Amino acid sequence: MNELYLLSLSAASLGFIHTILGPDHYLPFIVLSKARQWSSNKTMWITFVSGVGHVASSVLIGFLGIALGISLNKLESIEAIRGEMVGWLLLAFGLGYSIYGIYKYLKSVPHSHLPAFLVPKKVSEWQHLSAEEKEDNTKLTPWLLFLIFVFGPCEVLIPVLIFPAYAHSTVGMVTVSLIFGIATIGTMLLTVYLGHKGSAMVRFKKHERYLHLLAGMVILISGVGIVFMGW
Repeated sequence: MNELYLLSLSAASLGFIHTILGPDHYLPFIVLSKARQWSSNKTMWITFVSGVGHVASSVLIGFLGIALGISLNKLESIEAIRGEMVGWLLLAFGLGYSIYGIYKYLKSVPHSHLPAFLVPKKVSEWQHLSAEEKEDNTKLTPWLLFLIFVFGPCEVLIPVLIFPAYAHSTVGMVTVSLIFGIATIGTMLLTVYLGHKGSAMVRFKKHERYLHLLAGMVILISGVGIVFMGW
């Protein structure tokens, strides 16, 4: 019982630490929520679903690996490959979104400096709508985030928690996995919520045309950090 208790404490601690130390767990949600004008509820929901996919994929691999008798070394190799894959996916997503940000910036640059009374009504209305802060309703970006996080491994989960807990009992293995998942997803939600609320207090009215490019660059840097710096 003491061993399971210690594993449970470790699961909670590692879930929190590995999330806080991995900016890729929260920065993409914060910058995209600002750039795409997501509401708090939408931001939290996307973060939650992505967090569940992130944890569940490693749990599933760990459970299947144990059930099929796959060695720990092989499972760690699988997780390492997934880690490299998610880094490249995040890098590609950041690069693509940066290009999209450049496109949005160029599209927002005024092409005329005519007085308002000389600008045709339809053009004036279009410019007004483009300048307004509107919530983004597209579904592609959230799905891309979700898929990236599904590929993302929880490196410490299988070797440090699932295998030792399985040696204790199957119930212990499930318990430790649940605690790790709750700690990881809870930390993601709290960090993203604070970042989302904090960014809402900062006004980018004069620089909002740069927000998509800024979001893309932040995600791109996160991908570069994972691929080349081992974040």
